Amino acid sequence: MAQYAVLIYARDSAHAPGAAAAATASCDRHADELTVSDAMLAAYALTPRDTATSLRAGSVTSGPFVDSPEVVVGFYVVEAPDLDAALAIAATNPVLREGGGVEVRPVHSGGVVERAAPQP
Repeated sequence: MAQYAVLIYARDSAHAPGAAAAATASCDRHADELTVSDAMLAAYALTPRDTATSLRAGSVTSGPFVDSPEVVVGFYVVEAPDLDAALAIAATNPVLREGGGVEVRPVHSGGVVERAAPQP
């Protein structure tokens, strides 16, 4: 089966350090549902935009790379037989009911990086 990245866009991340459980409840329920369905391979919530640091050739700035009302607040990777199935999975994301959006992209390559054991 193919893998698809689902990028989650919102005004900002609810996953601030010390965030209350109520702030992340819809995200947590959605992650639990995808885990139970065996569709989700990995998921990452990002911290709020003000914790970002962006690099461009010759400069470092505070804040997200793109100055936009919505930023990437998290992403997950799902396994699905085709794009239509991946879109159906992504359509269940609660951010769509909360004013944000999602972007679905086929994953070209990647996976877990194997690290060499430290030498004594």
